[in-house]
Amino acid sequence: MSRAPITPEPAATNFSQDRLILAIVAAYAAAFIAFGLAIDGPGEVVRGIAAILTSRDTLLTDYFGIGGIGGSLVHTGILTLLACALYHHVRAPIGGASLACLFLLLGFGLFGKNLLNVWFIIAGVWIYARFRGEPFAKHINTAFFGAALAPVVTEILFSTVLPTAVSLPLAVATGLLISFILPPAAAQLSKAHMGFALYNVGFTAGLIGVLVVALLTSYDLVPKPVFIWTTGNNLQLGVFMGGMLLSLMMLGLAIDRRAPVRLKAVLRSSGQAPSDFIALAGLGATLLNIGLTGLLAMVYILAIGGDINGPVIAGLLSVAGFGAFGKHPFNITPVMVGVVLGSVAKPWGIADPAIQLAALFSTNLAPVSGHFGWRWGTLAGYVHSSAALSVGPVHGGLNLYNNGFASGIVASVLVPVIIAINEAQKRRRQP
Repeated sequence: MSRAPITPEPAATNFSQDRLILAIVAAYAAAFIAFGLAIDGPGEVVRGIAAILTSRDTLLTDYFGIGGIGGSLVHTGILTLLACALYHHVRAPIGGASLACLFLLLGFGLFGKNLLNVWFIIAGVWIYARFRGEPFAKHINTAFFGAALAPVVTEILFSTVLPTAVSLPLAVATGLLISFILPPAAAQLSKAHMGFALYNVGFTAGLIGVLVVALLTSYDLVPKPVFIWTTGNNLQLGVFMGGMLLSLMMLGLAIDRRAPVRLKAVLRSSGQAPSDFIALAGLGATLLNIGLTGLLAMVYILAIGGDINGPVIAGLLSVAGFGAFGKHPFNITPVMVGVVLGSVAKPWGIADPAIQLAALFSTNLAPVSGHFGWRWGTLAGYVHSSAALSVGPVHGGLNLYNNGFASGIVASVLVPVIIAINEAQKRRRQP
């Protein structure tokens, strides 16, 4: 039952395929930029990006409500292009984890990660790699996943309590420190959930966020709640996102005509980390799975009358991106059903913003249903629907992967119980 500790480092791949994957991600980032410019025009886009860079980024901050749709799309496109350039520069091998990481960045560039705050986190991981005498390429996924803690930087930097002479160096030092401890902490904490929570860095970032908030609170620097959530753009953004996901499926078929056949290996996988679907079934089948998984999530959001905005697009790209590293339609569905059942049995609506996000990000627990069966997956989703709405205050909204933190707790507690029950039942069946 024990698996190797989860590290966001991908399996080795050939250099030409690495370049192809980076080119694909860069092309979609460029599409975000083009679409953003078509919506708002250069002047409005520049003003929007400036507003994003000077905003607080704690949960829940929809950049569409700060910088407009056009500015936000261009912003995340530029951020993702810079990330692709950095992956290429350090010659990082690009596997399923890297593809998931880049898609996650493309989404969270609309929802908390920006062109200002992520680099302090990345620099801290780079310093850690130098300290260890290891190539940064080995830790680059952890660096970009770890940008979940980027709001810590902007929360301190734009503090209204501290003078700039204090807030600026304190923000830089804090960002570097928390990201320096992130890689070893993530490697250790992966053992707690045994690969049954795919957002391992989200779990780690949540615990670090708890410590940061405790320290800030002791100095009366309590993060103030933020709630910016836009509505009314489903048609425009739905067509764009639907086109993106469909094109990923077509691209997968173009790369590998046998992708539908190879997809069977993906659908049979439990998804327990590390599950690199590119290594398992090839790039074509992986892109096909990414498109299918993302479309399933988007259909769900539209079916419940949800909203397509910055946070939801981040959720959709999280579901889709991890279609390269652990998620597929068969193992995410029971978990999402569990969240739906939770919303029915508890005093909140299925289309409430927090529940929309819980349904999307609960798919972090997909390996539970993939490995133990749909019943346990549904239970995990049901429990997650409560946990996700309860853990936010303890990290003050400073961990963008709130659901990753919640589901890491759920997996760490629930999986050992499942294993114990299954082993007891197995012993009873033995003569």
